[in-house]
Amino acid sequence: MEIEKLRVYGSPHIGVYVFVNNQIAIIPPGVEEKVKSVISEVLNVDVIESKIAGSILIGVLIAGNDNGLILPRTLRDDEYEYLKKSIGKYGLNLYISRSKVTALGNVFLVNNNACIIGKEFEPEELNQISDVVAYHRNILELPIPGSLAVVNDKGGVIHPDVSNGELDEVSKFLRVGLERATVNSGVPFIKSGLIVNNKGIIVGENTTGPEILRIRRGFGE
Repeated sequence: MEIEKLRVYGSPHIGVYVFVNNQIAIIPPGVEEKVKSVISEVLNVDVIESKIAGSILIGVLIAGNDNGLILPRTLRDDEYEYLKKSIGKYGLNLYISRSKVTALGNVFLVNNNACIIGKEFEPEELNQISDVVAYHRNILELPIPGSLAVVNDKGGVIHPDVSNGELDEVSKFLRVGLERATVNSGVPFIKSGLIVNNKGIIVGENTTGPEILRIRRGFGE
């Protein structure tokens, strides 16, 4: 897998701005052409520009996999119509969550095998949205598993403070091997500085060589 460093809006915290699966990347409007090109080429995806709920924090607000996207209840009607039109040819389902939790990208840790959903997300919503086996649990006793790890269908990386037992459990749930890692020179909240699909890896520009080695190892490189 190819790996590149990147900044978005001049920030190394690239994961908060971008959602990606194996077909598309959703990014905020106004991102530099060079940034769009790196995302498109490294991850081999089509790039769609949109705000979500009027916000540029796309990676924080959207969760999903190759089957569909879960969007927050604060999504605007015009944004929904635009996304529906833009992703129609990819066969992705769109579901608008009714949860009070809107930072869905932080709450959901998901690949095409399964998903782990933080316990602040209402149980009654789970049956409606999950197209894979869903586990309702926290990681490190925090209800933000999507912030603490990043996975694809081949592997993943996770917050360095997880215990051996918790690492093994998460690995078993998602059916991938996991490596403890940080991004951007020591940031343990992996999602903030990492964008991954099955075809490529993009890290925040401040990510060090040793961090990249651990990330590569996590994804089987």
